Order: sequence, then C-alpha cells, then structure tokens
Amino acid sequence: MPSRAALDPKALRVGDTPLLDVSRAFPELGPRVRVLGKAEWHNPGGSVKDRAGLYIFRDAVDSGRLTRDKILLDSSSGNTGIAYAWIGARLGYRVSLAVPGSLSRQRRAILEAYGAELLFTDPLEGSDGAIREVRLMMKAEPQRYVYADQYSNPMTWRAHYETTGPEIFAQTAGAITHFVAGLGTSGTFVGTGRRLRELKPEVRLISMQPDGPMHGLEGLKHMETSIVPAIYDDAVADARMEVSTDEAREAARALARREGILLGPSGGANLAAALRLGRELAEQGREAVIATVFCDAGERYLGERFWAP
Repeated sequence: MPSRAALDPKALRVGDTPLLDVSRAFPELGPRVRVLGKAEWHNPGGSVKDRAGLYIFRDAVDSGRLTRDKILLDSSSGNTGIAYAWIGARLGYRVSLAVPGSLSRQRRAILEAYGAELLFTDPLEGSDGAIREVRLMMKAEPQRYVYADQYSNPMTWRAHYETTGPEIFAQTAGAITHFVAGLGTSGTFVGTGRRLRELKPEVRLISMQPDGPMHGLEGLKHMETSIVPAIYDDAVADARMEVSTDEAREAARALARREGILLGPSGGANLAAALRLGRELAEQGREAVIATVFCDAGERYLGERFWAP
C-alpha cells in the first residue's frame, strides 16, 4: 500500500494550475470585466480530471477497498480514465474502464500506453452506455473490482472543494465575482462553487450545459436527457446557461488565433459561457472578475468533429 505522502496532490503535482487572464483577446468586454481560466492541462494527465481521479484513487486505497489483488473500475469518456490510468501506473494498481466506442484514437492510445484495460461500448449511447456497462460488470464480479463511480462518488466534488475553489479565490486575491463551469459529472461546478460561496457569500455561481442532447461538447452532459449524476446539486447554481457546440467552437478558435491558447471542447464551452456573461455585464457598465475552467488542451481533439473546418 502506498504511503499517504505518495498520494498527496502536491507530491504528484496535481493542482496549483495557472489562472490565465484572456480578457484582452475579447475587447468587447471593455476595461471593467475580466475573464480568467484555470489552465488544467498543467496537471500530469493533462486535464482537470486529475484532481477528482486522484481523490477517488486515494479514498479507495485509504479505505482499504482497493488492494493489489483488485481492479479499479469505472466508466469514462476519456480524461477521468486517463487520470486513473497514469495514477494506477505510478502506484502499481490495475485499472479497467468502459469507454464509448467513439473514443478518439489519441485518447485510446494514451490509455493503452498507461496499461489500462478497455471495454468499448455502443458509441451511440455515449457516456451513459459506458455507465450501464460498468454497473453490469460490477454486478457480475463484485469480488474482482472496486467501482470508482465518478458520477456518484463524493470525492469527485470534494477534490474541487479542497483544491480548485481555494486556488481560484487566492489567485484572484478574493476579487472573483462570478464562477462559470459546465456540467459533466458536475463535480467541478459543485465542489468549486460550494467552496467559493463559503469564502465569499456574494459570489455568483453559473452552471452551463449543452443546448441539447445531440452535441459535440466532449465531457459535458445535457442533464434533462442524461443519467443525472448522484453528486449533482441543482441548488448550488444561482443561474444556468446553455451553450451550443458552434458557440463553443467559435470561442475556442478566437482564443487560439488571438492568444495562442488551444482549448478542448468543454473548455471552449466554458469560455463561451463566461464571455456571454461578460458581455452582458459590460453592457450594464458593471465591474466583474469571471473565473472558469479550461478543462484540457485542444491537441487531443484536433482529429475530431469539434475542430473540423
């Protein structure tokens, strides 16, 4: 069993990511509104999911549920699986994942390089199909697996409560006025939002989701037509927004061409929501510091529909 120190986020260099001010790329925001994004590709696995992945892994080991003779099992559309895979490789644990058959070749190659065992599910069923398959696997062989269950595991939001929220508050010197984040597992929004509200009760928390069930925003859920994560708390949001794939793509392309920062689809959607909010506040003549999360870099998606010409 690895020591507690070996599973510490600082030891594994998870978290403490830069908060990038991208306001100058969007002059319509004016001089009084700032948009900031956490550059989560600085995590070892290249995404925000390293935070929850590590907390879930650490909890499974600390509780004694995950031992060397058992396999960590979960569903993933890519980034959480990559987090489990590199952490498992580092610590010497096996990882098995159910993933949609639409998983990109690049993310599949990364998972296989780290030694994860992959089961591919119906691509038309997306992440929900992978969730259903994992539940069947767990029911069939409960003695073989430890079900990480990122959608129900409180460690998913707890990771952001303990790391992302305090980081954003400190990096803005407490000046943050709004936090915007998309809903997938919902852990980033729920955990960060809860902590920011404790630190600054007047902060405004805005959740974002795709504008329909058929979308190209990898990692995000249209809650009304999806399996709703057990950790999702609708009461955290002060307001809600919907973003189209086209709007997310336009925001991501603008940032790439104006600032040289390449975002993935979910980061592009977060940016689009933050910009829409920022424009509204600028039109009202208000001051604002809007923080969001740039979940990962765009290189993993260049061969996919989101970045197609």
